Amino acid sequence: MKHNYKEQNVPSIRELQKILVDLEDKPQSFVGSRQWIGSFEVCLVIDKLFDIPCKMLHVNKGDELKNIVEQLKTHFDKFGSPVMMGGDVDCSSKGVMGIRVDGNNASLLIVDPHYVGKEHTKEFLHHKGWIKWQPLNEFLTSSFYNLCLPQIKARSKN
Repeated sequence: MKHNYKEQNVPSIRELQKILVDLEDKPQSFVGSRQWIGSFEVCLVIDKLFDIPCKMLHVNKGDELKNIVEQLKTHFDKFGSPVMMGGDVDCSSKGVMGIRVDGNNASLLIVDPHYVGKEHTKEFLHHKGWIKWQPLNEFLTSSFYNLCLPQIKARSKN
């Protein structure tokens, strides 16, 4: 049975942990722990809860993000779904909402998923760094990155 993701409640961290244990991705001790939930785990949970497969992209080093620009452009054009991005050295998870390409330079529209609070103006969110265009050359070259691209129903070309 397909789930309507628009009507689904957001699961708690504990519920996410239990799903990963039930999928046999994590041991029982994972429930209630403070262990990381990364892009790969997000892929598993999205598929389980919403019956939406995800494509995983792995980039060995931040300076190799330029190699996936076309794949990201295609993803946003075809599917339009947000991308979950995480790394190892750069361990701050990121929601990627879009990509901007200007000649040989590209930037990702990053929304920090850690923001909690009342809705503020876009100027406030931008000034505080909760939403920003981040050039690819500002990602850590010493970090790998995993990107989870939900493959929701393709957009019609009307």
